[in-house]
Amino acid sequence: MNRCAAFFSRSFRQLHAALDTLSIARFRAVLGGVALSGGLSLVAISVGIASRIAPAQAQAAYGSYVGIGGSFGLTEGDDAFGEDSASGAVIAARYKLLRVPLSIRAQLLLSDRSAFVPTVSYDIPLNWQTDLYLGAGASIMLGGGDDTSPIGNQSSFVLQPGIDHALPNSNLVLFGNAIFAFDGYDEGNNAAISVQGGVGLRF
Repeated sequence: MNRCAAFFSRSFRQLHAALDTLSIARFRAVLGGVALSGGLSLVAISVGIASRIAPAQAQAAYGSYVGIGGSFGLTEGDDAFGEDSASGAVIAARYKLLRVPLSIRAQLLLSDRSAFVPTVSYDIPLNWQTDLYLGAGASIMLGGGDDTSPIGNQSSFVLQPGIDHALPNSNLVLFGNAIFAFDGYDEGNNAAISVQGGVGLRF
């Protein structure tokens, strides 16, 4: 009887030890699975965050700015009516629209007669610092009289090709453009062309 009890007691202890070993192994397996799952989740979260941060860090260096420079008329109208070429200063502004390659631009040409030239441009980035663009808009003459602006002496539809270049490690932008006014002269009835260039401050 005692031998039988001892046998069952020993068998019970061996079974209990086996179950304990199995439970520990399963616990370790579960713990390892949880750790692996947590690690993969952390990696996935990190990749997700990085993917969201990367585009924000990869924004181009050029953008909106206000600048000043010179404006130079290249054409003349009717000499008999004093439609000579004119030069002067330019105040330029660009507001870059987000998410689309478009900008709203405006230039004030200051000379014997001033002109306001608002345009909307399609922008073509060449690299992180440089934009080419083509704008379309109007030249609006300010004031009256017989004087001419760098872009003629009457309001007209205009095209404006140009370039913006942001200087590295600064907020400065070099800009240059040409304005083609298709009916820029009142008496000469011909196109007026001017070129502008200067430096701007990004904001």
